[in-house]
Amino acid sequence: MKSLKAQNHPLASSTHELEVLEAQSEITPFYKKLKESGLFPLKPTQIEVLQINMGKMCNQVCKHCHVDAGPDRKEIMTREIMGFCLDVIRNENIKNVDLTGGAPEMNPDFRWFVEEIRKISDKINIIVRCNLTIIVANPKYNDLPEFFKTNRIDIASSLPYFTAVKTDSQRGEGVFEKSIKALNMLNAVGYGIAGSGLVLDLVYNPSGAFLPASQSDLELEFKKKLSSQYGIEFNSLFTITNLPISRFLEYLIRSENYESYMEKLLEAYNPVAAANVMCRNTISVGWDGFLYDCDFNQMLELKVETTGSQHISEWNQIQLLNRNIVVNQHCFGCTAGAGSSCGGTTS
Repeated sequence: MKSLKAQNHPLASSTHELEVLEAQSEITPFYKKLKESGLFPLKPTQIEVLQINMGKMCNQVCKHCHVDAGPDRKEIMTREIMGFCLDVIRNENIKNVDLTGGAPEMNPDFRWFVEEIRKISDKINIIVRCNLTIIVANPKYNDLPEFFKTNRIDIASSLPYFTAVKTDSQRGEGVFEKSIKALNMLNAVGYGIAGSGLVLDLVYNPSGAFLPASQSDLELEFKKKLSSQYGIEFNSLFTITNLPISRFLEYLIRSENYESYMEKLLEAYNPVAAANVMCRNTISVGWDGFLYDCDFNQMLELKVETTGSQHISEWNQIQLLNRNIVVNQHCFGCTAGAGSSCGGTTS
């Protein structure tokens, strides 16, 4: 399976994606729902998290991927851009750094970058969004659990379900077996084990055109099944709603679920979730250094609205804190039901 970009698919264009999202006239514009909730224009509350996309290269080609990542994607963050990120982390006293991709570990400077962040402060919370299979994909990645432990990294690992059928249908044949092996390797060095201080969280995305079930209920079920069948322990489960962009948007259109899914998101709009969306305390950094309100806006190429701080090299804290957050129809995904963010539910 190739990325949409490699297929020259129309939805590989962010312009076309936005045209599709804005063409469904019967769906209330998202900004109007924010107005009804007294939240428009949506403003930042603070900048607590710097989420950094280290590149779109990945060893997997998942059906729901909003990044359209894969082995054929060559966009990779350079050490120069990482240097600008380090300056911001150091000078602005950033407390949470969230490393994502693609598979961030495939960036050739990934380990250097992690070590440089850790040199700035022992207290910075570094999160790596790991797809698990990268750990067993190549011998050069087999020592990642030890590297993560040495640098006191929190791991957020994607696992669609606790069965092979559902996991492999979403992420590819053999992914579940490899994921279980990687989870055992992480457990072996202490990750997810009570009292170790090494955080291992799992991330769940629905496999179809529906909203995730209760996060707390799913967490209990995942813990019971993974522990009893595979001896795996983990800390928390985060549920994330699939947003209608990139490959998931392509799936919705191809399966003729797009209109009904958007209606579900609209009907499930929750003003409490809207008030707590992650873009209010997060800045997303693209692989090329451009700044976005969130990872989803990044994939739609919707840069932050500021007069002169759209690139990490131009970072201006005051401008970024006073900006209006860019919204569009895909934002209904983060405000549906209990809400959705990279840290799970928001209400």
